Amino acid sequence: MARFIDDLAGAIYDVFKFLITSLCYLLAGMLIVGIPLYLIAFVFKMIG
Repeated sequence: MARFIDDLAGAIYDVFKFLITSLCYLLAGMLIVGIPLYLIAFVFKMIG
């Protein structure tokens, strides 16, 4: 029974680690792409 609980805890840990890692990559990508695009749009708005 203890082995089953240990495997279940490991599976839950892996799922949460995957979700948090994916969310962090998504957030970092949005920041890396979004901020320069926003600045470029702001510059063109000031020019035009």
